Amino acid sequence: MTRRPASGSATVELAILAPVLVLLLLFVVALGRLVIARQQVDAAAADAARSASIATTASAASQAATDAASHDLAGDGVTCSPFAASVDTSRFIPGGSVTVQLQCTASLSGLVLLRLPGSERLTASATAPIDLYRSASP
Repeated sequence: MTRRPASGSATVELAILAPVLVLLLLFVVALGRLVIARQQVDAAAADAARSASIATTASAASQAATDAASHDLAGDGVTCSPFAASVDTSRFIPGGSVTVQLQCTASLSGLVLLRLPGSERLTASATAPIDLYRSASP
C-alpha cells in the first residue's frame, strides 16, 4: 500500500492560522501602546510637579503644573478626555513639597488597527521638593 504525500497541508494550516496570529500581534501591540501611555502620564506628572516646585506662588504653581502636564501629554500624542490635574500646595514653603495628581481617560479605539471598545483611566502622582534656600509665598 502506498501513501500519498501530504503536499499542501502546511499551506492550508498557515492560511488558517495567519489571521489569528496577526490579531494576536495587534493585541500585543495595543497592550504595549497602553503601557507607553501609562509611562507618559507618569512622566507628565513628574514634569508638572517639577514645574510647580519652581514657581514663586501657590497659584502660579497650580497653573504651571496644569500647563506642563497638558503640554507634555499633547506633545506625546496622548489624548485625554477628560483630563484633570490636582495640585496640592498645602506645603508650599521653602523646604516643603508640591504634589501633583493627574487623571486621564484615554480611548482605546485609537491605539492600533484593532478597534478596542471602551477607555482606560490612567492616573499618576508625583511629588517635588521646594528648595529650602529660595523665597516662596503661599
